Amino acid sequence: MDFDFSLILVVLTLVSGLIWLGFWLYIKVRTRGGSNAMIKEPVVVEYSRSFFPVLFLVLVVRSFLIEPFQIPSQSMMPTLEVGDFILVNKYSYGLRVPVLGYKFLDLGEPQRGDVMVFRTPEDNTTNYIKRVVGVPGDTVEYKDKQLIINGEPVDEKLIAALPAGAPRELYYEEQLGEKLHRIIKENYSNTGHEGKWVVPEGKYFMMGDNRDRSKDSRYIGLVPDENIVGRAFAIWMHWEKFLSLPTFSRVGSIQ
Repeated sequence: MDFDFSLILVVLTLVSGLIWLGFWLYIKVRTRGGSNAMIKEPVVVEYSRSFFPVLFLVLVVRSFLIEPFQIPSQSMMPTLEVGDFILVNKYSYGLRVPVLGYKFLDLGEPQRGDVMVFRTPEDNTTNYIKRVVGVPGDTVEYKDKQLIINGEPVDEKLIAALPAGAPRELYYEEQLGEKLHRIIKENYSNTGHEGKWVVPEGKYFMMGDNRDRSKDSRYIGLVPDENIVGRAFAIWMHWEKFLSLPTFSRVGSIQ
């Protein structure tokens, strides 16, 4: 992201609120001083009075309830496709101070298999979406395209090899925690970045469902709790290109 929309929203809400409040206090002081003269409301105050309730409502909903996102890459295919518009639950893992990310009310913790939006540890501003595969206390290993958690290979079943005859992509069903979902592996011997990671308290190991085309914790490191944005729970629209029409065939919950 080139800008922090949350920060802009907070600043606009604060500025409009202060302008409206300041003029209201000014009127109170003038009235208390015995002045009965009509005071014309400046244009900036009129706009602030009009926009503040709307900005405040958007800020509350977006910060504490639900925030929309668009999927920009193939890293979560086949679960999420480029152009999917998703909804993210902002309170599943607790309520946080906007922009700062400080959790002031703990309502739950990420679970293995959750699809989660977070700010990448690389710059702390860019939003990524991946699947939680390692929670605090876990040992995560990725070797020969096999995900291993706490010494146990994660259950997976081959369901398709495409295209037929000369398959380039292998589709599996993977059981991760309570979530049964699909993943993709490229049909070549290069296993990509392998390794073994111990997940400490307050951090999470994230991976994309498109295992060979995902920049995730194998490359960017573990994700700290304060970088969590929320849990993705639904697709509400698909709109891949600006000049195309949006479709709703993919509307539904995210597994």
